[in-house]
Amino acid sequence: MGVVERLKKIVVEGGSISKEEAVYLYGSPLDELRLAANNLRTRFCGNSFDLCTIINGKSGSCSEDCKYCAQSVRYCTDIHEYPLMEAGTVLKEAVYNEIRGILRFSIVTSGRNLNDREVEMVTEIYSTLCKNCGMSLCASHGLLTFEQLKKLKASGVSRYHNNLETSSRYFPEVCTTHSYEDKIRTIKDALKAGLDVCSGGIMGLGEGVEDRIDMAIELRNLGIRSVPINLLNPIKGTPTEAFPPITAEEAERIVATFRFILPDASIRMAGGRSLLRDNGKSLFLSGANAAITGDMLTTSGTGISEDIEMLNGLGFEVRRHE
Repeated sequence: MGVVERLKKIVVEGGSISKEEAVYLYGSPLDELRLAANNLRTRFCGNSFDLCTIINGKSGSCSEDCKYCAQSVRYCTDIHEYPLMEAGTVLKEAVYNEIRGILRFSIVTSGRNLNDREVEMVTEIYSTLCKNCGMSLCASHGLLTFEQLKKLKASGVSRYHNNLETSSRYFPEVCTTHSYEDKIRTIKDALKAGLDVCSGGIMGLGEGVEDRIDMAIELRNLGIRSVPINLLNPIKGTPTEAFPPITAEEAERIVATFRFILPDASIRMAGGRSLLRDNGKSLFLSGANAAITGDMLTTSGTGISEDIEMLNGLGFEVRRHE
């Protein structure tokens, strides 16, 4: 039995692979790795596929220095800045997505966090969405406090999003205005508040293979079941504008290795997927089983109908809002 098959057998039997095994796996023959990861996906998750959409509910004017982000006040980028959206605007977008069968809908806001007044405003929006839509509601509002997270839960939010972005070792190279520990604290507080958590990272920030694997193992230790994988989309004016894009092969190796580490998770392709020639089709045959569809925060994504057609053609059963 080869190494890939041996490691797959460990996962199938309920075990976990080590960091050293994951590093070895990452460099194994690509076709064999992808096939094994896809087999794990079907074994643990079936052919079910989870599509979600997001709305940029508050744009720009962010105090943080995340080196990849166009919304930071520290960088000169050409984005549209605006305060928290009105409830009617968000509801219109939510209804548009609901009609198309989208399962989950999330409001994402710029900034380190929301202040108490903004939290009150956004919880009113979520309450309005709950009364008028049937989609599951997700939220992404930065480093909120435990009390603020409880208010989100009470307003109808079921899942909170907070990316680790990278490994604890590499995080200071990505951001210096908040810490990896701040991220972990927010995730744990969200779980304590009764929320599911969606957390992953961005690939292509200059991190190494071990950083990617360390992050995946951290997510496994935290019990995260929804893991977005972003591929860096270098934006002019940010410190990462000249970074080389992740290749399709790299992305396939990342997704497949994450499936071995997180066998029963929704591995969700997020930002940067549209940069790939096939819009991520190869990644959905490498272990991924979820995606953000439509536009991202400050970049364009892929269309809902286009994604559903592709996924149906691959034999997935796209979970839809009824």
